[in-house]
Amino acid sequence: MFKELEEKLRRFEELHKLVADPDVISNPREYKKYAKELSSLQKVVPRYGEYKKASDEISSLEKIIEEKRDEEEFLKLAEEELALLKSKKQALEKELNELLTEKQEDVARNIIMEIRQGTGGIEASLFAQDLFRMYSRYAAKRGWKIEVMSTSLTEKAGFKEIIFSVSGENAYARLKYESGTHRVQRVPLTEASGRIHTSAATVAVLPEAEDVDVEIKPPDLKIDVFRAGGKGGQHVNVTDSAVRITHLPSGLVVSCQDERSQHKNKAKAMRVLRARLLDKTKRDRQKKISADRKIQIGSGDRSEKIRTYNFPGRRVTDHRIGFTIHKLESVLDGELDAVINALVEADRKAR
Repeated sequence: MFKELEEKLRRFEELHKLVADPDVISNPREYKKYAKELSSLQKVVPRYGEYKKASDEISSLEKIIEEKRDEEEFLKLAEEELALLKSKKQALEKELNELLTEKQEDVARNIIMEIRQGTGGIEASLFAQDLFRMYSRYAAKRGWKIEVMSTSLTEKAGFKEIIFSVSGENAYARLKYESGTHRVQRVPLTEASGRIHTSAATVAVLPEAEDVDVEIKPPDLKIDVFRAGGKGGQHVNVTDSAVRITHLPSGLVVSCQDERSQHKNKAKAMRVLRARLLDKTKRDRQKKISADRKIQIGSGDRSEKIRTYNFPGRRVTDHRIGFTIHKLESVLDGELDAVINALVEADRKAR
C-alpha cells in the first residue's frame, strides 16, 4: 500500500509542475488531461501527508518518552498524546486503504444509463419503465439531475430502450453496481389466469466520457440524418432532425431523435458514443486482468443476472452478494440506499 502511495505522491508533485509548464498551458487538450489527473489525486495525497506527519510525531514522542522516564507528570501527558496520535494514524491508514480500493478516476464522474427490455415481451418493456422510474426517484432523493437522451416506446407505453444521463455528486460511485440483468416475477396485467411470469430488462451504467478520455476523429464517423418517428399529431417531426452516428473503427452505432433540433440530437448522440467508447476501452482492459475482475462486485457484465424483484414475496434479492430486502414497493419507489450500501460494503471487503 505504501509503495503505491509513494508513487501517487511522486506523480502528484510531477503534475503540479506540468500544469504550470507554459508548453502544457498552451495545449488545452494536454492541460485538461493533466489537470484532471491532478484532481483525482487531491483527496488521497493530502491524507497520506497527514499520515506521514502523524508517524513522524509518534516516533519523536516515543524517543522523548524514553529519555524522560523519570518525569512522572510529563510522562502521563506524553502517553495520552501518544495514544491520540496512534488512534489518528490508525484511522488515516484505514481511510487510505479505502481510498486506494476505489476507482478514483471514475468515482466523481457523471454517468449515462441505458435500460433495455429483455425477455418477456410487453411485460419486459413495462418493467424497463418501472426501472427508469425507480432510478429517477432515487436520483431526485439524492438531488441528482436526470436528462433523457433517447427513448424507444412500445405500443403499451413501456420502453424498448431508454438512454439517460445522471449528473450529481457520487452518481457513478452509487449506481455503478446496477449494470446487469434485472428480473421481475409478477402476474402481468394481461394475464387472465393469474399466473406468475418472469421477465427481464438489462441495465448498463457508463461513466460519461470527456474529450480528453477518448479521441474521436471526424473521418471515423458516418453521420446520417432522418425523419424522427412518432405517433402523429401536431408535434410529429416533419424535418430530418433525427441523427444516427456510426463509429467506423469500432462499429458502434448511436441514434438520437427525441429533440426537434438536429444539432441537439447530434450533441446527445456524441455524448452517448463517447461513453460507449470509454466503456469498451475499460472492458477490453478488464478482460486482460481476469483476477481483478473476479473480485469486482460491480463488474458491469450485462449478461449477468444481478437482481430479482419478486412481487408475490414482496422481496428484492441481489444475487451477487446474497442480499434480500422485503421492501419491494419502497425499492421500486426509489429507496435504493439499503441495497446499494450492502453492495458498496461487499465490494470494499472483496477489494
